[in-house]
Amino acid sequence: MKLPPIPAERLPGLLQAMPKAELHIHIEGSLEPEMIFALAQRNRVRLPYDSVQALRAAYAFTNLQSFLDIYYAGASVLIQEQDFYDMAWAYFKKAATDNVVHAELFFDPQTHTSRGVAMATVILGLSRACQDARTRLGISASLILCFLRHLSEDEAFATLEQALPLREHFIGVGLDSSEVGHPPEKFARVFQRCGALGLHRVAHAGEEGPPAYIQTALDLLGVERIDHGVQAVNDPVLMQRLAQQRIPLTVCPLSNVKLCVYPDLRSHSLKALLDAGIVATINSDDPAYFGGYMNQNFRETFAALELQASHAYTLARNSFEASFLDAGDKAGLIGRLDHFFEGAAA
Repeated sequence: MKLPPIPAERLPGLLQAMPKAELHIHIEGSLEPEMIFALAQRNRVRLPYDSVQALRAAYAFTNLQSFLDIYYAGASVLIQEQDFYDMAWAYFKKAATDNVVHAELFFDPQTHTSRGVAMATVILGLSRACQDARTRLGISASLILCFLRHLSEDEAFATLEQALPLREHFIGVGLDSSEVGHPPEKFARVFQRCGALGLHRVAHAGEEGPPAYIQTALDLLGVERIDHGVQAVNDPVLMQRLAQQRIPLTVCPLSNVKLCVYPDLRSHSLKALLDAGIVATINSDDPAYFGGYMNQNFRETFAALELQASHAYTLARNSFEASFLDAGDKAGLIGRLDHFFEGAAA
């Protein structure tokens, strides 16, 4: 779509109001400190922090692992099916105010089953929230089950088998947690099994890990999308492959800065990825911990990188193109986006 000029002063409002999809959101990472304390009280869980303020003050991360340590502690309050519903529903209400019209949520069942929480408790609570998001908020939503890469492939296989009786509630699998020292090939066999089952496959790669992890995720795991992938800019051949094959990257700018992948947003590679023709998207990752949901990621990134309305259209369109919606639903959302931009330019 060829866009007529849109004045810079209208850009913040355009970013706020345009329809968009979120493809990289860890639902446990949307658990705000206030809800952590409320669920801790509901479930009589003792926390190592004495107040919401003390917990929020601990969100000073130096790398991915320092974040994960607090992330897993926060998840300990999730015990009942209603807890998982309440967490996801709180996210969907925020997503609706950001005009997110489609969301594909990551969840980490091993974080919960290792504490004795039943797989069905996790999945059914989240799935019920997804259904209500569609009927009450007009947000289509689906679930992607993630394996924790710091655990073994055998444990991933066991998790998959536990989840398969609930197969109708999730559309794919992913790979997250500590990247460095846990290359994608560690999970090649379980991803092959997931592919045979017809599950979509994605993986975190090239956040803290090297560009080679992105190559391996594509070649050995058969993934359709790369989560993060920002280290691709250090490998020109890989950049060309990503662009030519239209392999999406689900980029999370505020997360990258919070975890010290980049010193600041002005240093971020997102514009270079877009300029190279890569199907990059903006997402919030773990917004409760990284200080920003979708539109804050858009606003701060656009200001820092001096992006324009044409970039906004491209990023929103990329988010629909990169989703796992069927072709008809994608076309409908892209048409909605086109209509929005035609009206914005009038």
